[in-house]
Amino acid sequence: MTMTEGTKGDKSLKATNIVWHQASVNRQARFAQKGHRSAVIWFTGLSGSGKSTLANAVNFALFELGYSTYVLDGDNIRHGLCKDLGFNDSDRQENIRRIGEVAKLFLDSGVIVLTAFVSPFRIDREKARELVDQGDFIEVYCAANLETCEKRDVKGLYAKARAGDIKEFTGISSPYEEPVSPELHIDTGVQDLDKCVKIVINHLKKIQVIP
Repeated sequence: MTMTEGTKGDKSLKATNIVWHQASVNRQARFAQKGHRSAVIWFTGLSGSGKSTLANAVNFALFELGYSTYVLDGDNIRHGLCKDLGFNDSDRQENIRRIGEVAKLFLDSGVIVLTAFVSPFRIDREKARELVDQGDFIEVYCAANLETCEKRDVKGLYAKARAGDIKEFTGISSPYEEPVSPELHIDTGVQDLDKCVKIVINHLKKIQVIP
């Protein structure tokens, strides 16, 4: 029995008889066809900071311009790929590890992939960055403060966290480690959505992800 044929459910066995296969179409060919580079745009910030809203607005703006894009949203991913994970530190780390790997696949496919996750720990965001080449990872810190995020909280999550009904909630009972040097630092608590979108789009033009 090879390592790849191990007993189901035995997490101690890891596949070893595997080889990376080179694709018949590479990124450069995809760039030439699509007319733009691919990139990972990683939106991070507290719950309620506007990550998903901004990611989807940028996604729509890019789509309208004819570019290939896709949004990986935190809640949506936990309905499928990461539905087996909770919210303790180790599960949060595994959640971001999986997203980093998926984002890398989108990058290779020639797509501009936008991820909207709290991703509270710097080390996990750095590991996601390290999966791709320099210049392919764009960290966008949605820097709305805690007070603003709580006011926006239509789900009532912050209130539940403060009451102790939700354990390990980022910003209340679990830490959020702010990015030290993100590519973009946007105060999504003050600036309106259109302006925030323009900041991201202009940055993509500046670094020549899009023409």
